[in-house]
Amino acid sequence: MGTFCSVIKFENLQELKRLCHWGPMIALGVIAICSTMAMIDSVLWYWPLHTTGGSVNFIMLINWTVMIVYNYFNAMFAGPGFVPRGWRPENPQDSMYLQYCKVCQAYKAPRSHHCRKCNRCVMKMDHHCPWINNCCGHQNHASFTLFLLLAPLGCIHAAFIFVMTMYTQLYNRLSFGWNTVKIDMSMARRDPPPIVPFGLAAFAATLFALGLALGTTVAVGMLFFIQIKIILRNKTSIESWIEEKAKDRIQYYQLEEIFIFPYDMGSKWENFKQVFTWSGVPEGDGLEWPIREGCHRYSLTVEQLKQKADKRVRSVRYKVIEDYNGACCPLNRGIKTFFTSPCTEEPRIQLQKGELILATRGLRYWLYGDKILDDCFIEGTSRIRGWFPRNCVEKCPCDGESDAAPEGEKKNR
Repeated sequence: MGTFCSVIKFENLQELKRLCHWGPMIALGVIAICSTMAMIDSVLWYWPLHTTGGSVNFIMLINWTVMIVYNYFNAMFAGPGFVPRGWRPENPQDSMYLQYCKVCQAYKAPRSHHCRKCNRCVMKMDHHCPWINNCCGHQNHASFTLFLLLAPLGCIHAAFIFVMTMYTQLYNRLSFGWNTVKIDMSMARRDPPPIVPFGLAAFAATLFALGLALGTTVAVGMLFFIQIKIILRNKTSIESWIEEKAKDRIQYYQLEEIFIFPYDMGSKWENFKQVFTWSGVPEGDGLEWPIREGCHRYSLTVEQLKQKADKRVRSVRYKVIEDYNGACCPLNRGIKTFFTSPCTEEPRIQLQKGELILATRGLRYWLYGDKILDDCFIEGTSRIRGWFPRNCVEKCPCDGESDAAPEGEKKNR
């Protein structure tokens, strides 16, 4: 009922616009194709009214479809939960530990981050998912993860039906010659004729649905294991990145401090219960969180402030040596750059020869940073940010040993 209630409680129909996006269109299209073809093929392979096994098989197939669609729409329309506009901590002194969001005109609550796509500060933000066209966060993390679990399971069941249907339908149609194998796709070899004709078009549709089911099983299954791994540690994808950067910062400056992630309850089961509950409502209000013994409630936000202050020092200035048109997968930048394009909705920025870029992080063949437009960039008043190929820029000679390179170019000190 959670999805139904979230739909009927819309203040307006703006939320329905989330469906008008390539992500939901593709996701729902794959669900519709695999479910429809699996039900049709079930009639051909294991007619549900003849045996108990056929009935159970058909009911399970419908059950997979209902649960997948339910959790998908719940993750999309229930949303991650947003920090209230104008939010401030109850104790005014705690604001010194928090970042202030100028867009939302509010302080960022612990574990919250501003999403440029949603244009709001998201509670316990994990990432913005294009497949649901919404953020994955505090309120919909469980539904999103269940969708990632159920989709591969349903696709495995559907793939089994596709394989068995093609096998049983083609078994009596094969004829072997001395050097040839012929397949009779007409209805002449079937007695009695099937309720649903299995011709060449049905065979091609089944084969296509099998490919979709197997591809979804692999791709979505990998995402599920990534999500369940961080849930058992009571982290998000962003917090895992922050923790990794914290350890890198300590190692880089050879500090004696030790960073301890404050929200790990010390038990995988306790961490699991922070996301999954019997009531379906996650623990907490999304603004305050239980912490492990010996940790400060703002230790993660303090670490973020340290990294933000350190970013300007640890960034590298690059000069553009070749024009870049902002293409997602540029063919003219080399085959390795083409195939290693970052899998993210973060923008690419157009570059012209002679421009300056401040890179803050990067991959082997790509960099992420801000285009330096004017002297006001240092104060952050003017910013164009995004990814760009590494082979169209070169490091400015003015950046000496005091500047550290982004990931992949770290200096050993």
